[in-house]
Amino acid sequence: MIRNPQAASDTRHARTGKDGALYNQAGVLMASVESFTSNVSWNNAKYSVMGDAQEHETTNTFAVTLTLSQVVIEDDAFFVELMESMETQEKPVWNFQGSLLGRNGSEERVSYYECVPSGQIDIQNLSVGDVIKRQWNLFVNRPPKLTSLLTVDR
Repeated sequence: MIRNPQAASDTRHARTGKDGALYNQAGVLMASVESFTSNVSWNNAKYSVMGDAQEHETTNTFAVTLTLSQVVIEDDAFFVELMESMETQEKPVWNFQGSLLGRNGSEERVSYYECVPSGQIDIQNLSVGDVIKRQWNLFVNRPPKLTSLLTVDR
């Protein structure tokens, strides 16, 4: 007996990377982006209470990061803004929208606000015999917003 009939019956709704996309604030597809990942990291505060030997945690802070790999085809506005920011010493701030398209036309869309460079970003990363890519690491300064949900027809 199958205990979870949904696991086998909904495989047709599984999504792959070709169903995802990353857009800029204006809704323009960033077509040269090969992959992107967003993560949230929770930082909890530990505490203990007199009379209780168990340690406890409560939510303290969280941090959201956005990492993307861009295939270098041409120098786009995104890269130009980064280079200009180092010259002017004014940090760039970007907004993005991540999208995952469902088989039934539904869409999971998450908006990322006030993204700033964080950590290492490739300016030029060259190796013989490989597609040239630029790795970006961004910190998201405002909570992401879920603007639409992926659904499944049953």
